[in-house]
Amino acid sequence: MNLEREVAKPHLRGKAVLGEEAQALLAVADRLDHRFDEAVERILACRGRVVLTGMGKHGIVARKIAATLASTGTPAFFMHPAEGRHGDLGMISPDDLVIAVSNSGNTDEVLGCLPYFKRNHNYLIAMTGNLQSELARHADLVLDIGVEREVCPLNLAPTTSTTVAMAVGDALAVVLLERRGFHAEDFALRHPSGTLGKRLLLKVTDVIKQDRNPVIHYGARFEEAIAEITSKQCGAVSVVDDEGRLVGIITDGDLRRIFQREAQQGTPTVAEVLNRKVETLMTRNPMYVFADTLAAQALSMMEDGPRKIFVLPVLDDERRPIGMVHLHDLVSAGL
Repeated sequence: MNLEREVAKPHLRGKAVLGEEAQALLAVADRLDHRFDEAVERILACRGRVVLTGMGKHGIVARKIAATLASTGTPAFFMHPAEGRHGDLGMISPDDLVIAVSNSGNTDEVLGCLPYFKRNHNYLIAMTGNLQSELARHADLVLDIGVEREVCPLNLAPTTSTTVAMAVGDALAVVLLERRGFHAEDFALRHPSGTLGKRLLLKVTDVIKQDRNPVIHYGARFEEAIAEITSKQCGAVSVVDDEGRLVGIITDGDLRRIFQREAQQGTPTVAEVLNRKVETLMTRNPMYVFADTLAAQALSMMEDGPRKIFVLPVLDDERRPIGMVHLHDLVSAGL
């Protein structure tokens, strides 16, 4: 493709850049061999943590690989090699495994840490594009991340080489999580503030307000139910029997429908409606959730049921109400 045409149309040049990097990834994939297998086995057998180190752009890649490993079941952290030579090497124990990422394999800051790794008996994996480098020579195992050239037209800025290094790190992380039997719930435990973490971990008891548990006995007057709804500000009241177990519900929407229905039936006065027993006006067998129900499941019940609802009684194991979860509570929790 004509370079002048690509420059004139940036998206064409962008496509060419992505195509070159994709070809580099395929080339590295073809070179993966028993050394990758050995790296996986060594990491799985590591009794300590996996320490990633690297300088410059490849240091940023190493930091990302460490974060990915840590979030997918492999304890890992990043150590800046320059800081390492000024005391941070002390964070590394003899049980730790080190992965050093350097395209040239001759980065001074990384090489300066090698004597410590040797004396500390750390197993060293080099991810480098230079198999004849000092780093490769001193490593216990070498993963080849070499590329023919950078996609940068000057062949200077780390571009293709960092893409490949990050992809090989992702490959390690994915294979390791599969070998560890890592599940979505495990991922969520490490991401409690993320959407996935909330959907898999957050329970309705984590979002309900403990001091707002509107409850009324089925034999109480309708006027008392209205007062309970108003005072607790949950938009509904749970109706319970003599044992305190849920038998019905009255919601804000029910209030409007009850008065409209009673008016159509020709009830003489509002006072007569207010004096009626809750048992005669409540919605029987309402939807509810138990205390250990996931908040995401409660949200699904509210939104995907035969009709959209805004509140659900929350029950204990004895079917006694302990609170009321509102749709707004779930939305506010980030679900």
